[in-house]
Amino acid sequence: MVKKTALLALCVVLTGTCAKKNSGGFGSTVGTMYPITFTLFTVDATEDMLFDDPVAQKITESTGVTLVVDHPVGGDQQAIPLMIASGQYPDLIYAKGDLTMLIEAGAVIPLDGLIEKRGRYIKELYGDQLVRLRNSTQDPHIYTVGTYGVKTALWSTDGSMQIQHAVLKELGYPRMKTLNDYEDAIKAYMQKYPTINGQKTIGLSLLIDTWQWYIDLSNPSGFLIGYPDDGQWIVNQETLQAQYKFLHPDASLFYKWLNRMHAEGVLDPESFTQKEDVWKAKIASGRVLGLSYPLWGYSDARTSLVSDEKAERTYAYLPITADERFKSAMLKNYGFGGGWGIAISSACKDPERAFEFLDWICSEEAQTLINWGIEDVNYEVHNGKRVVSDSEQHWADTDPNYSKKTGVGRWIYPFPQRGAGYIDSTGNYITRDSPETIKKNYLPVEKETLAAYGAEMWIDLFPSTESLGISKHGQAWQYTLPPDVNAKVTEADEYMKNALANIVLGKPENFDANWEKIIQDLRRMGIEEANRALTDMIQDKIELWSGK
Repeated sequence: MVKKTALLALCVVLTGTCAKKNSGGFGSTVGTMYPITFTLFTVDATEDMLFDDPVAQKITESTGVTLVVDHPVGGDQQAIPLMIASGQYPDLIYAKGDLTMLIEAGAVIPLDGLIEKRGRYIKELYGDQLVRLRNSTQDPHIYTVGTYGVKTALWSTDGSMQIQHAVLKELGYPRMKTLNDYEDAIKAYMQKYPTINGQKTIGLSLLIDTWQWYIDLSNPSGFLIGYPDDGQWIVNQETLQAQYKFLHPDASLFYKWLNRMHAEGVLDPESFTQKEDVWKAKIASGRVLGLSYPLWGYSDARTSLVSDEKAERTYAYLPITADERFKSAMLKNYGFGGGWGIAISSACKDPERAFEFLDWICSEEAQTLINWGIEDVNYEVHNGKRVVSDSEQHWADTDPNYSKKTGVGRWIYPFPQRGAGYIDSTGNYITRDSPETIKKNYLPVEKETLAAYGAEMWIDLFPSTESLGISKHGQAWQYTLPPDVNAKVTEADEYMKNALANIVLGKPENFDANWEKIIQDLRRMGIEEANRALTDMIQDKIELWSGK
């Protein structure tokens, strides 16, 4: 008995962990919770994210893990190649489409064995969708734990184009279906109100500074001609043939329109040079009438508008298409696409402990924490239902730094997500969103606009998810292309960013000739080889997912 007591005391002194075994949660899979720090590199971060907010502290309390989050230096296009060249790797890596480079460099470890032995929550989260995390039929290993929601419930959308509520109200809530409708409304308002709060009114402002060009300059060209978000690709759902989107015959429609908007003074002349903070400041001033960027990219500017009692200068989300021939696919159900996620590097100081942390992130306990926050602080439970108080919701709606201060929502991405629509074992949605809460939390001006168009939710204005069907291949932008193909696409993307800027800023009478040159240049680069490669990958992916 004396020896046993002494051994226990020694264990506590040396590790501080023997007494920290739990019967559930993190401790049930790890067994110990000694403090450990992991470095996490994410290509999407624009700043180092301090792991010190209340939710992060709760994560550390529950797991013993602290994260040091690093971000790209010199741009995300070169971050992973530079990492491989240096041979220096963090413990955890979120590389998005550059995962294949890391796999071929031996920089990340396969997770299959760990998932089989210790992936209790990963297996619970993914279920029969776990196969979608596999790399390919040739290399069927799993290298990441995945990100994005496994369950999808499309209760909200940012639309393809957005316009201020003030504009719609001033014009008597006009028909808003096509680019012509959108253009007419903006021009009419600009003519009537050339300035807003003493500053020049801006019709439409773009953000294309770095990677944002994919969001604001590339994506709309597909959305406006009725295609869902496949990144730089258009995938024919009948033939499953992939095409670099700018080769599509209708891809030029958006840019021809932008070219005309620039010539007529509707497009912000600084769209191709401004930095993110300048763009957001313009939005927060209330003088930008239209946007083509999703809300997550400017949510803090929207929050500032609400806080400054300029809610009428926030935006309505619309199913705009290039013309009447097209049907908006913004509510397309992609299913779970697998693809990108966090990998454990071959240099990780404790890969098993890192995996067990990622597995815990998949648990209901963790998913509730990162989505809702801390019970009795950020939410309460009334009659078995999680409820966010009016004061907490007001704080979230009006403070641009709410997430940084509380940690609520800050650690959802790029970790695994159960997703909107997932109902947990308590009967609650795992995210704060539900149809009821979404409608409840609409701003009064949103409810006014929706009522004017005979709708209760923004999704009511769009073709339904059911009518659009489920994507057979997931989303092409989540595919990890082979390095040679990825290099070809990267070259084409770099060319397109500059070419699109030049063609939008050029003379309208030269547009058609300039567009034809773009197409010819892309073909000379061999982009059609990338079309064939991605088409083969889609076929491979569907075969892999089928389990055959």
